[in-house]
Amino acid sequence: MGLMEGSARESVGTLSSWLRCYRCWSRNLEVQVHYEGILKIDPETGEAEDPVEEVQEAVVQCLDCMHDQPHLSLAFYEIDGRRVSRLEPVEDRWERLVTGTPWVASCTVTVDADEVETCSGPEAAESLAYAAFGDYGTREFFTHVRFHKHEDDKIVVHLLVELYARSAEEATQVLEQAARGPLAITSLAEESRPPAASGESPH
Repeated sequence: MGLMEGSARESVGTLSSWLRCYRCWSRNLEVQVHYEGILKIDPETGEAEDPVEEVQEAVVQCLDCMHDQPHLSLAFYEIDGRRVSRLEPVEDRWERLVTGTPWVASCTVTVDADEVETCSGPEAAESLAYAAFGDYGTREFFTHVRFHKHEDDKIVVHLLVELYARSAEEATQVLEQAARGPLAITSLAEESRPPAASGESPH
């Protein structure tokens, strides 16, 4: 998933085209940055040096409808010796989510049993959704695991999935690309878009 840079970013139009919630089109967004790092300490000065290891995750959320925004990512730049951060659209995702409509699919995904971390208890649904669709299943799609079946060394996960797309063909393609095993779609229906927070169109 690439971020748009320079002239490519300018070609998508104004910021209002993509700098908004993809569900309710609100521009009331915030970024939650989670950082973990291991810093080496200088034994002479006690100063923390550059990180030996660091992991940083940024989650963009709409403050009006409280949904995560998987079409936006936080990018960092060095400008005149200072670190600047700004939101950028995820190139192969933003337009589909912002201009698309919700589609609900009833489907199954068959995965290797060892891909499922746990299939019982409070974390089972997220584990099964991740096994079926990876990050899409826990970050972009709204997944409801209806049930699962064990078949030898495989697990068949039965789900209802809501995703955003501009057509049935695109919705099917996104599901096929995200599935981490054989996918069977039993039904696919377009739903109404949630009401806009500000009553404005994204265009």
